[in-house]
Amino acid sequence: MTPATADGKPTPGSAGSGTMEEPQVRAMFDRISGVYDRMNGVMTAGLHHHWRRRAVDLAAVGSGARVLDVATGTGDMAFELAKRVGVEGEVIGSDFSEKMLDLARAKAGDRDGATVAFESGNALDLPYPDDVFDAATVGFGARNFSELGKGITEMARVVKPGGRVVILEITTPTKRPLSTFYRLWFDRIVPGLGKVAGDPDAYSYLPNSVKRFPGPAQLATVMEDSGLQHIHWVLTAGGIIAIHVGEVR
Repeated sequence: MTPATADGKPTPGSAGSGTMEEPQVRAMFDRISGVYDRMNGVMTAGLHHHWRRRAVDLAAVGSGARVLDVATGTGDMAFELAKRVGVEGEVIGSDFSEKMLDLARAKAGDRDGATVAFESGNALDLPYPDDVFDAATVGFGARNFSELGKGITEMARVVKPGGRVVILEITTPTKRPLSTFYRLWFDRIVPGLGKVAGDPDAYSYLPNSVKRFPGPAQLATVMEDSGLQHIHWVLTAGGIIAIHVGEVR
């Protein structure tokens, strides 16, 4: 059950509020790791792979590049990056959920492109020197940063000047009829799927974390404040998905 205040509103730091403390978020992803890929497929009708490919396009990395994928989860973005950088490149997928990383390593197998190294790491304190990657990406993970600006600043820190930081995230559409469907999907259907999957709290957290996440223009401002320039974004899927790109100064 989601904790609530006396007036019935979810308490801060709860699934229902869309905010949780870092240990809670880590525990949640460890807990849902076994159903994570299946639920992603069901909730997006498999389109999340297409959106990740578009995000990787915008990272603009080629053969031999070195790239970091933050909050990599089970590694889907990292695997797409590996195709672009080729066998001469390097991709590191970083996450603070060891169970997610275990699944990513198990999925690695014989995939095209660079070998992907999956390493434990906290997005707010990345264990890498300054200016060592050609790009850094995060797919559907930025809304889980307990300090969004700090996480983006860390991504910018480890990327070389002129390299790109790419953020792929769910956003809230404003035009009908998609906005109406979106509310139905995220407020009713996704939590219902969470109950079927056996973790209603986790899939109540998801829609609420999207609601509290900055809109495209506000996120661009956070990126600029975090040391990025030439920021632009692409809306796709009717305005449900935003892909932001910024260049490191």
